[in-house]
Amino acid sequence: MAQVYRGSQPHPAGYPARLTPYEVRTREFAARRRGVDLDEVREFQTRVADELTMLNETVRLLSRENDRLGRALRDWQTMHARECRPPHEQHNAGHW
Repeated sequence: MAQVYRGSQPHPAGYPARLTPYEVRTREFAARRRGVDLDEVREFQTRVADELTMLNETVRLLSRENDRLGRALRDWQTMHARECRPPHEQHNAGHW
């Protein structure tokens, strides 16, 4: 497996932790001979950080909804199991 780096340090498990909007907004890059427009970089970082913020909030809301639906399903299954039981167990009176 290729070595994965986070903050210029190797990540021990091979997978970096989630990138946060703050990390994206504050990341600094080394200047190079043929550098880039810093305003464009900052604008892009802001867009990516805003997208991460929105996605993290969506994941949080969907996780809560998933938990709610799971509880509702378990409640329904419990109620259905009680209501659908035959009044008494019938034995097979046939030849089989």
